[in-house]
Amino acid sequence: MLHQTQVARVAAVWDEFIGRFPDPPTTAAAGPDAVIAAWGRLGYPRRARRLWEAAAQITRDGWPNDLETLPGVGRYTAHAVACQADGIDVPAVEVNVRRVVERATGCALTERDAEAASARVGRPLQGRDRLLALMDVGALLCRPRVPECGDCPLRRRCATRGPLPHEAARRRQPTFEGSFRQRRGEVMARLRAGPAPARELDGDVLASLVADGLAERAGHQARLARS
Repeated sequence: MLHQTQVARVAAVWDEFIGRFPDPPTTAAAGPDAVIAAWGRLGYPRRARRLWEAAAQITRDGWPNDLETLPGVGRYTAHAVACQADGIDVPAVEVNVRRVVERATGCALTERDAEAASARVGRPLQGRDRLLALMDVGALLCRPRVPECGDCPLRRRCATRGPLPHEAARRRQPTFEGSFRQRRGEVMARLRAGPAPARELDGDVLASLVADGLAERAGHQARLARS
């Protein structure tokens, strides 16, 4: 839920969601349509589909040793769980941590290089403490547009003390109003309310939702995917 979504938006729906889907077996049994519908307006509904797929895999095969084998789980999520839940000293780099370590080193970094840099920049902290400290520095001080360099505990070791040139390009996002993403959201909202005649929906959007496993057609009707 926290991927590309603000904490406040997740916190508003977390209790209800986890109450309905407290564990993998319950989530798997509910079906993808129930999980996608409960996901509501959090956005990027493919995450809900992957959550259901991961729950089904865990229910069938048990928890894997490598979380990256689960649908929708990438390197950052696997590492973040390992260091926070299992106490393993492994670097995890999300958007705030990346911004901090790139500014501290003075250049754009690959994912692996950013992981190595986070271990150096975050010394002597390790694991969970390092991850949360760097995330907080990025969220509260080393902000995208107006960094508070004077209050930053890393200021004496920072090569940049401000935004890097490549950051402006990363921040540019297509306009949401009138975008395909907005159209997808409108169709998803309609389907969360229940099945709808396919002819009343945006055909291109419906085709993309079917391709992503979020919706399906049953005769002349469209509905959230049930398998």
